[in-house]
Amino acid sequence: MVFKRLLGAIGVGGPSVDTVLDGRAALPGGPLSGRVLLRGGGTAVEVEHIGLELIARVEAEHEEGESEGAVVFERFTVGGGFRLGEHEERELPFSVPLPWEAPVTELYGQPLGIVLGVRTEVAVAGARDKGDLDPLTVRPLPVQEALLEALGQLGFGFRSADLEYGRIGGTGQQLPFYQEIELTPAPQYAHAVNEIELTFLASPTGSEVVLEADKRGGLFSSGHDALTRFVVRHEDAATLDWNTEVDGWIRQLTEHREAYGTHTAYGHDETHPVHDSGHHHSGPGLGTAVAAGAAGLAVGVVGGMVAAEVADEIGDFFADDEEED
Repeated sequence: MVFKRLLGAIGVGGPSVDTVLDGRAALPGGPLSGRVLLRGGGTAVEVEHIGLELIARVEAEHEEGESEGAVVFERFTVGGGFRLGEHEERELPFSVPLPWEAPVTELYGQPLGIVLGVRTEVAVAGARDKGDLDPLTVRPLPVQEALLEALGQLGFGFRSADLEYGRIGGTGQQLPFYQEIELTPAPQYAHAVNEIELTFLASPTGSEVVLEADKRGGLFSSGHDALTRFVVRHEDAATLDWNTEVDGWIRQLTEHREAYGTHTAYGHDETHPVHDSGHHHSGPGLGTAVAAGAAGLAVGVVGGMVAAEVADEIGDFFADDEEED
């Protein structure tokens, strides 16, 4: 058994910690489970507190431009109040709920470039040490996957994904940041838009879907952004004709003549429930689009390079974070 991190702030000869997450990718709103493994040092200590922090790398826009940083978006206490003997090994299982708005880091096993981590904090004898740091993988909810699948079947391609610090006004957003998934337009919309940006804001009952179109300018008009949102229920995942539903959303969005504003000034509150047509879709979807945009992330020379860059980015993020501590 290899322990990743000595608790340096506690002193030489102190305990060490390793956090092991269960292997499967977690779901937004679902359990995140694993084990915290402690090994005592040269002397017995009183472990006062063991906590977990969920961390995200986010981008922020400001007057000077853009910057990146780490944001803690949830904290949990998973143990404490016991004596750890000299060289004693102790295992603490845990299961904590992920926030419903936890961003998606992979689709069909393909990384999207989103960087999330789980950091373990141990408090011993009044000293707190931010110890082990592990990557966190989150897969989409069924209703999110169904919507992304439909976009792929309609011809949209995956371009990139990131986390933006800030709030989308007029929504039920809970976290201090939101995820944007950028898509290249399907051929039938390429004349009207440069790209589509998609944000999920999930909750126990379903998900708000925020769509923003970067619209092309015309002969006598400049380009602008159009923004709208819809509400889907979790139970809609297996019952809707998603291709028809999403195609209607995109048409409505691209045909809007006036911009609704930006994410930071969103307030028109145009919420549309989806309608059950009773039909099901079939055929390749964003498994193909992300395997083309993210398998542009995973297949061939270009895909291999991008996938390696994502892996390096995650490693650098964790290394930089630990050096700061």
